[in-house]
Amino acid sequence: MQLPFDQSKLDKLLDDNGIDFLIINDKNTAQYLLGGYKFFFFAQKDSIGISRYLPTVGYPKGRPEMAFYIGHMLEGQQQEVEPLWIQDIKNIQWNTSQAGHEAAKKVIELGYSKKRIGIELCNTPTDTYIALKKNLPDAEFVDVLVLMQELRSVKTDQELELLKKASDNITACMKKVMTVTKPGADTHSIAQALKEEETKLSMNFEYCLVAAGKSYNRTPSKKLSWNKGEILSLDSGANLKGYLGDLCRMAVMGKPSSKMRDLLSQVRAINDAPRSVIKAGITGNEIIEAAHREISKCDKTLNFKFVAHGMGMIQHEAPHMYDKGVIPYPAPYKEKSLESGMVLSIETDLKYDDVGFVKLEDTVVIKNDGFEAYGDDIRDWVCNENV
Repeated sequence: MQLPFDQSKLDKLLDDNGIDFLIINDKNTAQYLLGGYKFFFFAQKDSIGISRYLPTVGYPKGRPEMAFYIGHMLEGQQQEVEPLWIQDIKNIQWNTSQAGHEAAKKVIELGYSKKRIGIELCNTPTDTYIALKKNLPDAEFVDVLVLMQELRSVKTDQELELLKKASDNITACMKKVMTVTKPGADTHSIAQALKEEETKLSMNFEYCLVAAGKSYNRTPSKKLSWNKGEILSLDSGANLKGYLGDLCRMAVMGKPSSKMRDLLSQVRAINDAPRSVIKAGITGNEIIEAAHREISKCDKTLNFKFVAHGMGMIQHEAPHMYDKGVIPYPAPYKEKSLESGMVLSIETDLKYDDVGFVKLEDTVVIKNDGFEAYGDDIRDWVCNENV
């Protein structure tokens, strides 16, 4: 049986954590386990009636031939043209409670009702969990969110291709919007223009944080505008078939002042510093230390903020290597070796009263002998000549 994921890695992760069975409800994790399959009808929003759509994958450790999938009643036609590797498929559920009841029935049928079962707690609706507990009173449920992110921490060539295209598309769209926007445009319309450009390239737009002028407010707003002589920061996320590009670039309406050049130069130097050490085998601490060594060389009156985190299907997925950032979490890769094929987002920002919000965010892939950067253009000021 050809599986779309590394079965030996998954089984070892489960074995190391004493887990006998998986019940996965998260759309991202299910898509990964199913080799990219996602039910198109609920690709954007999953609410329906008085509940929501909940794709459910069941996987017994070491027994992929016994895996099951519980889907929505409308999914059969898509599976005719996009067949799943799982043979036991029941497209019968209309709500989250039913998904839990049906999954429990299968667990009992397969003989795992008294085993240790892994679920992603934050992605399992309460009524699903209640149904599982009610029907499987002798099972022990444990959280496997971190474990499942670890499974996909090393990207395949196909995943890397999607991440590269997503990143390249985003910076290309940013450059276009930055250079054609007219003076006085509000940040809401700028974000909308970026959304339209990304959508033209078959991207699924997720967000655009946009700061203009001296304002640090990055909410797209009709009350905030980009004017002559001012800077613009675009920080956008958009996904391609579920894989997220997330980059930040800078522009100026006209020509950058010497201060603007100096500030972005320092931000870029900090973001570049980890590139001198990145390769398979280094730790997260080495990346962070490289950035902070560069910060120590910069203007001591400035407050630079540096963050590095994993990227893939979601923001801040494994490898987790920084536990003191804006989103704190356990970070085993602070001291654990990073592997070839892991993808990182590296970002540095600065607030300066007379200029505004200055930031770069890059995407780099760890290689055995170094790194490869995606969407790595327009890392200097993009000049808008519409003045």
